[in-house]
Amino acid sequence: MFVILVYDTAAERNPKVLKACRRYLHWTQRSVFQGELSGSQYRALMAALDGVIDRTYDSVVTYTVRSAELVETDTLGVALGGPGDIL
Repeated sequence: MFVILVYDTAAERNPKVLKACRRYLHWTQRSVFQGELSGSQYRALMAALDGVIDRTYDSVVTYTVRSAELVETDTLGVALGGPGDIL
């Protein structure tokens, strides 16, 4: 599946959330990631994030589709991130 993940977390948790996301997805923009994941990788990512965030304050949203070809994207301004290596 193709996953787009966005997050909004307290500043002190940002580094841990960023690190967890970079293990599985490509950084696209400040708190946005995307990439292809298997079902088990998706569950592992969500479990890792659940161990880091504060569910009463932080927010992680994922959008999933079957394939990246089903998503159209346009960038206005500077294109950040990209399909670099996943850590």
